[in-house]
Amino acid sequence: MTTSEPPSPTPGPVRPIALITGVGRSIGIGAGIARRLAASGWDVAFTYWTPYDRRMDWGAEPGAAAAIAKELAEAGARTAAIEADLSGPDAPTRIFDEAEQRLGGPVTALVLSHAESVDSGLLDTTVEAFDRHFAVNSRASWLLIREYGLRFRSAPGTATGRIVALTSDHTVGNLPYGASKGALDRIALAAAHELAHLGVTANVVNPGPVDTGWMNDELRETLVRGTPLGRLGTPQDTAHLVEFLCSPEGQWINGQLLKSNGGAAS
Repeated sequence: MTTSEPPSPTPGPVRPIALITGVGRSIGIGAGIARRLAASGWDVAFTYWTPYDRRMDWGAEPGAAAAIAKELAEAGARTAAIEADLSGPDAPTRIFDEAEQRLGGPVTALVLSHAESVDSGLLDTTVEAFDRHFAVNSRASWLLIREYGLRFRSAPGTATGRIVALTSDHTVGNLPYGASKGALDRIALAAAHELAHLGVTANVVNPGPVDTGWMNDELRETLVRGTPLGRLGTPQDTAHLVEFLCSPEGQWINGQLLKSNGGAAS
């Protein structure tokens, strides 16, 4: 469940701990968020699942988890790279146990950046694919949020806990992905109310079209034409918003679905 990684930095001031899911590729949104949080003072535990990348068109990136962990350590963060299959209902508990054990403290921010994403529509989606999308994108997200809520403790009257979930507005030709992400939205936004007494805020971010290796040239050109700023989004664009939402300055933003997409037409 773990991978080899560089030694963590020597102990210094206590840094809050972020747990980020879906950090399997160095060019991915999850990796961008991990880098940004590490640079801004967070220790980072992250999950990845190589078999998923291996069966996708982009393929697995050998050694990615160890390389990302090394980058984060060089930015001053203690790190824990955790390989985990989120389709299993027992995975969230194991992930939190390992993150807390290896980083020596509770998780302050939970960032849900993982996804099962296989293109298929109403007529060609299989029951197996539909169930797998909901297991990973919806059920695992609920169980991770639930595990976080059961463990998180904040000083009375403070809002220090953070949940940020990444979503999508894909629907046509992307039925199981879009539907399961829609369910994720409702789960995360429910947390903004049900976990408020713990001092936790929860928000959903739609990063819009970000090319992390899944676009072809035709799609890329179409999406650029539909974006007023004339470019695609980058993992760094998403990471800056997530960093703000996780900061003390972001504590008044709660229960929102935020589009960080350059004004892209939907």
